Amino acid sequence: MQSPDVETVPATDRPWITVVHDDPVNLMTYVTWVFQKQFGYTHDKAQSLMLDVHNKGRAAVSAGARERMEYDASCLHGYGLWATVEQP
Repeated sequence: MQSPDVETVPATDRPWITVVHDDPVNLMTYVTWVFQKQFGYTHDKAQSLMLDVHNKGRAAVSAGARERMEYDASCLHGYGLWATVEQP
């Protein structure tokens, strides 16, 4: 029996992601600060993610178990950011 060329991962085993979406309210410096504060990212990493949000309209800021991603999104809502949880 031949093994398939592409290995598939069951949907239940794929990590979830927390996505931050662009909004017309929050300043870019504030979003960078939130990413540093909430996730412990370096300034460069946080700024890179913020630029993705600004330029692409969204950025995945964390990945892992669904419950943890829901917690992350909830924390981001507390900072006034628009965040959703998705399974890519």
